[in-house]
Amino acid sequence: MTVHLEVTDDGVGTLRLDRPPLNALDAALQDRLRDLAHEAAGRDDVRAVVLWGGERVFAAGADIKEMRAMDHAAMVARARGLQEAFTAVARIPKPVVAAVTGYALGGGCELALCADVRFAASDARLGQPEILLGLIPGAGGTQRLPRLIGPSRAKELIFTGRQVGADEALAMGLVDRVLPAGEVYGAARAWAARLAAGPAIALRAAKESVDVGLDAGVDAGLALERSWFAGLFATDDRAYGMDSFMTEGPGHARFWPRP
Repeated sequence: MTVHLEVTDDGVGTLRLDRPPLNALDAALQDRLRDLAHEAAGRDDVRAVVLWGGERVFAAGADIKEMRAMDHAAMVARARGLQEAFTAVARIPKPVVAAVTGYALGGGCELALCADVRFAASDARLGQPEILLGLIPGAGGTQRLPRLIGPSRAKELIFTGRQVGADEALAMGLVDRVLPAGEVYGAARAWAARLAAGPAIALRAAKESVDVGLDAGVDAGLALERSWFAGLFATDDRAYGMDSFMTEGPGHARFWPRP
């Protein structure tokens, strides 16, 4: 298999790319990624997700050999499946963190953009080099990258195709934390495990409200926020969280597994 979903007892599911040596994102990997993203979204025992490509590389981009053999008609047929795979990851209704080691280029960078946060190894390299092939990003890079780092910075990276190191990526907001390479996955798992113990419905509400507001505008975002905010008052997590606050003080509630 080119992608695995590994679930542990702490509620963390790791979506592990496994296509050595560089995790090139061919069509089979994309389809498998889509299917496992849907599985992670639907499984109750998966409460947070780590995207990981292994200790040496996240994903160095598309399978250029496969793409080179495709003509216009073939890519018209494939492009929707490519985007649907990445969108399935972006729409997992649970916290998602990308653990980026080595290269995250082209589709690899676009996959990292589908996470809620990104932890990067100090020697990681990120970028959108599609322009150097006479192309543009096709898996969401022209949309997710400017929403994350702003349009002018995104255009500069897309126009030039240049790679950025971890420190520059941190400075521009492309990644959220830089760590030694051997610590990236462990830190990402710890982040995911902490959120896996949190209120699942409220976390879903927060993620959806932010994402919809960014895409649809502030009025639609406020309407969704209002609906979710009121609706959460019907959940057991809300009752437990407020009871814990009153009896133990703030920050002591552990929502899952319930004490």
